[in-house]
Amino acid sequence: MTDSATASPDFIDEDLLLEHQLCFALTVASRNVVAAYKPVLDKLHLTHPQYLVMLTLWESSPRTVREISDALDLDPATVSPLLRRLEAVGYVTRERAEGNERSLAVGLTPAGAALRRDATAIPGTMMARLGLSRDQVAELHAAMTRLIEATRR
Repeated sequence: MTDSATASPDFIDEDLLLEHQLCFALTVASRNVVAAYKPVLDKLHLTHPQYLVMLTLWESSPRTVREISDALDLDPATVSPLLRRLEAVGYVTRERAEGNERSLAVGLTPAGAALRRDATAIPGTMMARLGLSRDQVAELHAAMTRLIEATRR
């Protein structure tokens, strides 16, 4: 990209167009993708954030609240209400971690574990809804991962 100190005024004006803003494209894409998931997740009685929590538990259960928070890059205070709601519907259990009274271990109930079977259709359903191939999804995911890493530097 051209250094803004040496860029022509027209180029600088182009940089300030809303349609050229990375933050705007990411915001709209995120909102629209999450909205596209909604009817699919509604069938499983999950919100998008709850689905993300369940994905972490389907990978490994039980996990501590801290492990779930770290996996999702969220604060434990954000994850705790999600876990309470998932416990209320019977998908997870929350118990004091063995050997650490201050830590909660979150595990799947039989219903939560069984929900995974229904969830296996979600990735394919979403690729079809969004008109994306598996390779395109992998490409987008790689680009987003690079962007996440860049924001952490």
